[in-house]
Amino acid sequence: MKSTKPYLIRAIHEWCADQGFTPYLAVKVDATTRVPREFVKDGEIVLNVGVEATHQLLMGNEEITFQARFGGRAFPVVVPIERVAAIYASENGEGMAFEVTEKSVESVAVDGEMPDATEEASSAVSPAPARSVPEGTPERSSGRPVLTRVK
Repeated sequence: MKSTKPYLIRAIHEWCADQGFTPYLAVKVDATTRVPREFVKDGEIVLNVGVEATHQLLMGNEEITFQARFGGRAFPVVVPIERVAAIYASENGEGMAFEVTEKSVESVAVDGEMPDATEEASSAVSPAPARSVPEGTPERSSGRPVLTRVK
């Protein structure tokens, strides 16, 4: 049976667009994920997948692909659906979180080569943009939205 995850991701993305919100994807990065490594922090990256921020956005059942600008440079992004940890509206934090299971080291090797762990560990990260928080939203020490995990 096919996973419901890609359908739920597309539904939350469409809901964000209908409400005028900016959809963000939280992604657990591994060797199967193609993102600019200098923006990866603690093995994770948060991507703006709004219509204005992406070019040629395709949200398929196996992967999400698009082109986006990072530091002024265009970059092709490929995110396997299984690596998506959450999709949410940046304005209010409403969305959905998903379980991301970690694969064994042998199964994430690409073309027989092991990923370079020091590359991710030494990555520089740009600060997240400041956002307004709606009144009545509880304070969080991490500054990240609270998401409900759906299994």
